[in-house]
Amino acid sequence: MTPQDEYIPGYKPSHIQHHASRTAENSAQYLLPHLVALAQVRPELQLLDIGTGPGSISASLANYIPRGNVVATDVSEEVLQQAKEHASQVGCHNIRFQTADAYELPFADDRFDVIHVSQVLNHLQDPVKALKEMVRVCSPGGLVAVREADMRTWSSYPDLPPLRDFFELMSSLMPRNNTGLSLISYAHQAGVDRSDINFSTSTYCHSTRSQRQVFGGACKERVRAGEMRKRALEKGIRTSEELDAMVNAWEQWIETEDACNACINGEIILTIT
Repeated sequence: MTPQDEYIPGYKPSHIQHHASRTAENSAQYLLPHLVALAQVRPELQLLDIGTGPGSISASLANYIPRGNVVATDVSEEVLQQAKEHASQVGCHNIRFQTADAYELPFADDRFDVIHVSQVLNHLQDPVKALKEMVRVCSPGGLVAVREADMRTWSSYPDLPPLRDFFELMSSLMPRNNTGLSLISYAHQAGVDRSDINFSTSTYCHSTRSQRQVFGGACKERVRAGEMRKRALEKGIRTSEELDAMVNAWEQWIETEDACNACINGEIILTIT
């Protein structure tokens, strides 16, 4: 990451606990048919997962390429340790972990058959530079798969004003709020022809009690005692009282039986020629 890049949520398990609930099935469904088809042609397929976080998506992707291997990377040693522990717990053996900067991937040209990225570009000041690196390390005929949220589309029920304020604050602290629907543009700028770009959308959705506890609990902790609170106060864009109101609203939302929320994600699959 560049010196200007900041991962606002931080890496404490309480602040990213909902990341660990992400799997290939619920967060990379758009990729799976393509991955399975490519693995039939290239059984020893090599997959690079950039920004693995707690590793739950990486480990579940590894299940789809039993004769292949996954290299899972992140800039944080702290979160890589969480990912290693997760892989061990679920018995995933065809995976290894490595620190890596998305702007300067420490791999040779054409090294991987598939590059997977989930919710990483929206934290980067220069997503196009990172995409160019992904294209560089992907072999001809391989795939680059990216899924990113469009922060403008977060919506919750009940429509609690402090929750709207929370999402506005989160958007304001990130480099941009429209990453998900900008993916085609980023790919174009990275030199990929439009005919080699497959774009789709899907949604995040949290509605069951367990989903509300995990997602709402993580968001609550971010504004209660996390980097998000610290940054908001340092920049003077929210008061302690406003942040405390967000904490209370998340607690109310978690306990409201008919509560739910959703967000649009943009998804691209780039075919490398």
